[in-house]
Amino acid sequence: MNKQLVLIAMLALSACGAHNEGTTGGEHGAAVAENATEEAQRGPHRGRLLTDGAFVLELAIFESGVPPEYHAWPTLDGNPVPLTDVALTVELTRLGNKVDRFEFSPQGDFLRGNGVVHEPHSFIVKVTAVHAGKTHQWSFDSFEGRTTIAADIAQSAGIKTEVAGPAKLVETLPLYGKIATDQARQRQVSARYPGLIRTVHKKPGDQVRAGEALVSIESNESLQTYTVTAPVSGVVTTRDANPGEQSGDRTLFTIVDPKSVWAELSVFTRDRARIRPGAAVRIRGADSDIEVQGKIDRIDVQAGANQSVIARVILDNTDGQFIAGAFVTADVTVGERQVPLAVRTSGLQPFRDFTVVFEKVGDTYEVRMLELGQQQGDWAEVLGGLEPGAIYVIENSYLVKADVEKSGASHDH
Repeated sequence: MNKQLVLIAMLALSACGAHNEGTTGGEHGAAVAENATEEAQRGPHRGRLLTDGAFVLELAIFESGVPPEYHAWPTLDGNPVPLTDVALTVELTRLGNKVDRFEFSPQGDFLRGNGVVHEPHSFIVKVTAVHAGKTHQWSFDSFEGRTTIAADIAQSAGIKTEVAGPAKLVETLPLYGKIATDQARQRQVSARYPGLIRTVHKKPGDQVRAGEALVSIESNESLQTYTVTAPVSGVVTTRDANPGEQSGDRTLFTIVDPKSVWAELSVFTRDRARIRPGAAVRIRGADSDIEVQGKIDRIDVQAGANQSVIARVILDNTDGQFIAGAFVTADVTVGERQVPLAVRTSGLQPFRDFTVVFEKVGDTYEVRMLELGQQQGDWAEVLGGLEPGAIYVIENSYLVKADVEKSGASHDH
């Protein structure tokens, strides 16, 4: 059994004994008590039937073409009750003890609640109806997208949370390129006085120190032998010197200091105006786990054959992790915006027709249907559906979703 299956099994065990939806009834002894595993009784409008003796109230959440709202139909001995004779209120206690209260007034052949029933439709419902001087009350749980996971089980499963709050959204532009030698750290070595090459001391790939001997040459004019030394420390990358040859004025050695390299990134003309010198950039090896931060040093003013220009980043390569010629990918920052509320994209999950996160209150987790704005990088702007300061799941939220779906709590209308 793999690790994910083990974690899901652990969550299943932790949820055993959790309470599902049920109904208890009124203060005059006319109780409606449902077994937690039974479907609530439904009326002709597909609403929940609440019964207290001869008085019956059908209560439904209606959302066809309108934001979700409560509708109710009262009857006495099976006959409709004049709507003006009933005073009806519904209180919804949500996770965290937030209470929504609805008053009802007649509209057509039903009583209509005076507000929107916001998602998620997960709450403890308290219904109070007053008719003919008699008060009828019912209370029942109507939960969806909710589950309880013990703290030790959540920790073992790697479920991690964070407090929702402001964040900086960083807009980035993906670029591609390759590593090149830092030309400021490259030297081409020639003979000072043309002559006969007597001894060659270094070959390609050799490490050299500044001042170390590269080649000995017998001057054609003085017939004296002198030594050409390395002007900088680095690695010999090319050699065009062999004993017995004339040095001429050609380049005999190329020495490169690999402690600094360039990342040369291709920028197409349509994106040229979005990138500025100094912009932050994250560079990754195309075939490795290497990732470093840098800044755009300069941008060429002349396009190449493929109509792109080169944006150059100078990288510290003291540990030798980059090799000239290797391909890299990069994300260049082209915009930043501070938003008052955002969540990490790692916590987002699909649920019904919504994108959600799971808020944690105590050991209980519940969906929060989000209205999202811009998504940039690791963050998604939240325009609605979650309160600042809420604790929400950022890692392994799929395990919470799996436990919620297993519990089978439905969208009760």
